[in-house]
Amino acid sequence: MKITLNLIFSLVLVATIVISAFTYIQVQNERDRLTHELDVRAVIMAESLQESVKELLRVNSSVRLKRLVERFGGRDRLIGVAIYDSKGTSLISSIGSLTTLPDSITHIHESILRGEGIASFNSLDGKSIHSYAIPLFLEEKTVGALLVIHDASFIDARINSIWQNNFVRLLIQTILIIITTVLVVKWSIAGFIKKVVTWMKNIRTGKTHPQSQILKGNIFKPLEEEVTLLAKSLSLARASAEEEARLRLQAESVWTAQRLKEFVQQEISDKDLIVVSNREPYMHVRQGSNTECIVPVGGLVTALDPILKACGGIWVAHGSGDADQETSDEKGKLSVPPEEPLYQLRRIFLTKEEEEGYYYGFSNEGIWPLCHITHTRPTFRLQDWIHYQMVNKKFAEQILDEIKNKKNPLILIQDYHFALLPLLLKSKRPDVRIALFWHIPWPNPEVFGICPWKKEILLGLLGADLIGFHIQFHCNNFLETVDRFLESKINWDQFTIQRRGGVTLVKPFPISIDFPSIVQDETNATHSKDELREIVFKKIGLRAKYLGVGVDRIDYTKGIVERFKAVERLYEKYPQLIGQFTFVELGAPSRTHIKQYHDLMAELDETVDKINWRFQTKNWKPIIFLKAHHNHKTINLFYKTADVCMVTSLHDGMNLVSKEFIVSREDEDGVLILSQFTGASRELHDAIIVNPYSIEEMAESIYTALNMNSKERSERMKLMRSIIKERNIYRWAANIITALSRLRTTISDGEN
Repeated sequence: MKITLNLIFSLVLVATIVISAFTYIQVQNERDRLTHELDVRAVIMAESLQESVKELLRVNSSVRLKRLVERFGGRDRLIGVAIYDSKGTSLISSIGSLTTLPDSITHIHESILRGEGIASFNSLDGKSIHSYAIPLFLEEKTVGALLVIHDASFIDARINSIWQNNFVRLLIQTILIIITTVLVVKWSIAGFIKKVVTWMKNIRTGKTHPQSQILKGNIFKPLEEEVTLLAKSLSLARASAEEEARLRLQAESVWTAQRLKEFVQQEISDKDLIVVSNREPYMHVRQGSNTECIVPVGGLVTALDPILKACGGIWVAHGSGDADQETSDEKGKLSVPPEEPLYQLRRIFLTKEEEEGYYYGFSNEGIWPLCHITHTRPTFRLQDWIHYQMVNKKFAEQILDEIKNKKNPLILIQDYHFALLPLLLKSKRPDVRIALFWHIPWPNPEVFGICPWKKEILLGLLGADLIGFHIQFHCNNFLETVDRFLESKINWDQFTIQRRGGVTLVKPFPISIDFPSIVQDETNATHSKDELREIVFKKIGLRAKYLGVGVDRIDYTKGIVERFKAVERLYEKYPQLIGQFTFVELGAPSRTHIKQYHDLMAELDETVDKINWRFQTKNWKPIIFLKAHHNHKTINLFYKTADVCMVTSLHDGMNLVSKEFIVSREDEDGVLILSQFTGASRELHDAIIVNPYSIEEMAESIYTALNMNSKERSERMKLMRSIIKERNIYRWAANIITALSRLRTTISDGEN
């Protein structure tokens, strides 16, 4: 599109310059021609009257002279004639308004003095005129002058007409240029490029042989030949990698997308993998008159999208984009990712009332604060609970429709939005194997007992064959909760729960992300760290020696207020850092019409304003709060340039921001400050672990991070990167799929 616009702009610019130049030349020629014609006409007129006027002046017949002059007034383009005496005083005139000699017509005196005819363009009563003065002689003595005045405004009218006509021509030519350019680009260039892109995509996905010809006998033939060679090399490399992956499958220590794909094919063979979540991995939204496909920011999408890309399958999710329905088929299905379809997305559409009650109400005003120990009181409303049940049933119906012809499918349900879904599915399809991964903490029995529908939720969850949490502590809490509120048999050695013939295994599966590439932006990869910092400084509009960053969905569990107060305390304790250290918070607004979140946003703004007002200077601020749904490119830019990344959740299941920061640091630099109340703190021991409720401790941790020597920073980062490399998202998926696919055999062996 940019190339087309540049081409159109260039052609239109050249056409404008050429037409303007030719029009200017045409205008000058036309002006000269019309001026010459008017000069000739005036001379003929004056000379034809000269003898008659001299004769009448000789006999001093003023009456006849007046009649003669008046006969030449008001004719075509002739305004009139006038006779002047030797002093330039008007004697007789056929121009009613010309009683005295206008100051502008000074050439009458000049004509009398010089004794020759003189022409001039002047203005009379606001009108452009052409005047020609010729001297009158009697017996070789100058007795006056004859003035002939023509209307010259037609010359300007003619010039304007030429400009207007040529402008219309330019407009028509511009339209034709644009249409022609677009058609030429579309048919000759874009058409070829589209075929090349489709051909290369098919090669990349293994659907086309590299030797397939794109076009025959085309000007792009040399390019086609080189691309064909490149594609052939790519195909050979893929075949080699796949063979190597098969040979190393059992012995390889690091899990990759290819290894997971091979593993899944062996482990579940012909079984289908179904992932269920509230948030969809690809959302279509309207941007003006266009529709754009975006990837929602969040740990769940970051973690699960690579799995479906590697293994294929179906992702069932709530279609929340305002253009989701028009981009899906009648069942809400489409292939994703758009640029390289690897799996199916099935969208389920909810009414506003259902979304309000199920998602904003019961899920996020009830279960979310209930499970997070952040001293936010949960709210339970009967209507929200009713909508929660309705949406879980709606998802169950759609999933059952999706798997009606599938044998023994594996269903991986995500998070607290679908606590009732496992039992709803199991009651209709006992053959399915269901795993539910609970991404947030699970509270102790006393806290969970607050929920009015605790038994219904527990019964729904126990419809799953496998329930996963991030850490063992949450597993223990869940088992104790079931033991407290339901009649069941709990095997504490195997961590299983038996109830009415059903058996559920409860295990920790610490979630992770892709390694080594979360989103490695090509532009960023070509810049040094110093160059990237310059880009960041330009974005935030200031400069600083040290840069800190926080990346969060704006939520009261993330400890953002406490983080800001720790930055404030840092300046109080170490004033030498004023003007030296700036903290940037990339906050994604979330659930803003829930009162707690609305109040949190106001508190954050107030806190930032207070701190900035207190410490800021003319060219520097202590905190930059960027509230927006930032894309991965922007986030990765800040990760790569920050000296410190702060993850200070008050309570969190895992928190993948900490792992994203570490994976982005290919330079093995930077310091992670991590809350002890995150699941990630159980793995990333080389981060600076802090209590986010202790402002003093967090302030000291920032100071320690900024003053840590480069060797220690590098050693810490290397160790954490090695942990994430080994325990990446593919290993997480393999562990869950292994546990789920082998579950019944394992449990039955244990029971025997």
